[in-house]
Amino acid sequence: MKQTREVNLTLASSSTFSPRIDVADATATCNRDMFSGRITVAGKEKTMSTVTAGQALAKVLERWGVDHVYGIPADSINNVVEGLWKERDGIRFIQVRHEEAGALAAAADAKLNGTIGVAFASAGPGSVHMLNGLYDAKMDNVPVLALVGQVTTRFQNTHFFQELSEVPIFSDVAVYNRQVANAEQIPSVIEDAIKAAYTKRGVAVVILPEDLTGTQIEYAESKTPLTSRAQVSYALDQHELDMASEAIAKAERPVLWIGQGMSGKSDSVMKFAEHFHMPVISTAPGTGIVPQLWPNYMGTRGRLGDKPAFEASQLADLILFAGTNYPFGRFMPHDKTIIQVNTNPSDIGNQLEASIAFVADGAQVLDELAKRSGNDKARAFEKAARLNRHNWLMWLDKLADDDSHGLAAESVIREIARNASDRAIFSLDVGNNTAWSLRQLPFEGDQHFTMSPWYGTMGYAVPAGLSAAVSHPDRDVWTISGDGGFAMVNQEILTEVRYKLPVVNVVLENKAFGFIRHEQIKGKLGLYGTDLEGADWAGMARSFGAIGLTATDNASLKSAFAKIREYRDAGDMRPIVLDAKLPYIDPIDTSFIPLDEKKFGAGAADGFRKLYNLDDEPTLADLMDDEA
Repeated sequence: MKQTREVNLTLASSSTFSPRIDVADATATCNRDMFSGRITVAGKEKTMSTVTAGQALAKVLERWGVDHVYGIPADSINNVVEGLWKERDGIRFIQVRHEEAGALAAAADAKLNGTIGVAFASAGPGSVHMLNGLYDAKMDNVPVLALVGQVTTRFQNTHFFQELSEVPIFSDVAVYNRQVANAEQIPSVIEDAIKAAYTKRGVAVVILPEDLTGTQIEYAESKTPLTSRAQVSYALDQHELDMASEAIAKAERPVLWIGQGMSGKSDSVMKFAEHFHMPVISTAPGTGIVPQLWPNYMGTRGRLGDKPAFEASQLADLILFAGTNYPFGRFMPHDKTIIQVNTNPSDIGNQLEASIAFVADGAQVLDELAKRSGNDKARAFEKAARLNRHNWLMWLDKLADDDSHGLAAESVIREIARNASDRAIFSLDVGNNTAWSLRQLPFEGDQHFTMSPWYGTMGYAVPAGLSAAVSHPDRDVWTISGDGGFAMVNQEILTEVRYKLPVVNVVLENKAFGFIRHEQIKGKLGLYGTDLEGADWAGMARSFGAIGLTATDNASLKSAFAKIREYRDAGDMRPIVLDAKLPYIDPIDTSFIPLDEKKFGAGAADGFRKLYNLDDEPTLADLMDDEA
């Protein structure tokens, strides 16, 4: 039976910050609810048993709802692997081909499921390989447990093979970082590590000398309730609400800007925005919180973004930031009223100064403000912004139709959108492929996506895709990579083959580190070191035991997707690699769009139009003039 304990917190420094935390307690066997981040537990009596510490470790993971882990066996982690083998009926070991991929997959587990991801590695090189994936988890504030092997205690401090001082290695990446001192404490240390990863939203590292994990210990499952989840409610300051409501009512061009903190709160966002006639912009990782085709959604601002979002935020006289610490806010014009809502007090005002601020849940604030009078002054701005978004989507569609210079990336993403189910999971790599994907994928219905937004590591998509396929075998999974990122992790196609994970891996191959080449072009630097050797990625896939397809124009692209549908309809469990061969074409840079001649001059506007074939696309300012 689920019990509820209420805890009241008070902070002496703030009379308005008085959160109430309701913690759901439960014990024993755990089950994970898909994408909800909730753990439900049915209580059972446990008796003392004699097991190895490695097996006890696996039992603790099971208690916390972990049903799979990633890693590579090695001599310093063998007893942990043995413990996983003994508990194989309750916890699955996914053998990856590189420890970095295992750690990235664990981070993706946490992002997609809301529950802790787990990966392990050997002492020395294996542990160092994990760091890239662990930093991705750290930067995105998601819970991951890293189990790190260490040489046996009698060989430590003797200059032994692969012996490293591992605690310092993980000191920056981890919120919890311990080497166990004896076998008996291993279960309790793992419990502590998991609690720390959840409560501090980060990476917990446990270093395990090999002889200790192989030692027999007396183990009984803890009866202490699991307390990894908390829902926080905040007392809102009525004076601040009045100020915010008055500022919004006076604004003629207000914008709502949402981030990951508003995930799962689309109803509040849409009701608020429509009530106050506000266009909505999201951060890149906040894409999909509201439907892409909802009329008030403008897309994202930034290099990975959309023209309507740039222009709406540029013209705005008021912006309400909810659930985001948008890092590029510092580059925006400072001629706007800024309202900021965030649950983390340290995020308030650290990117740009806020006139009005709430340390509170974003939906809580939006719901309260939506009860107040609307803002008819903003109707013309909202109408023009909606038309601007419509024009932008039509322009992207026109790019997709044109393969006269070779296959367009926009065409590939459009076909993915057309063929993905309403329960699809998309895994995005880092680079130009991210921009193309965020601009055109629908993210509607029960679709979800994952990316590496803050750390921005290339090679994220394929490990995250296998994570999605392991956790959600009933969903179709699509990974989208550039050829640069795919080359870093393509060995994990073998992992997908081994475990019969029917992921569709799309490679946008333009033979360049395109995101960096754009910076070289923009900075008038030499185009040096950004060209890539081409490869037959479809042939590689076939040699791995996967299905390999190639597309070079719209006709062959449609043919490739017809084959994908055919394989899926037949229940073929092999992964697919689609090698989409593109010419190098720079996607439009939306971090700065100098199309408004009144602000930026006719020369800048004309040059930008010619650079990206924008023809006579009207600006938001033009559309506003038409509304006047």
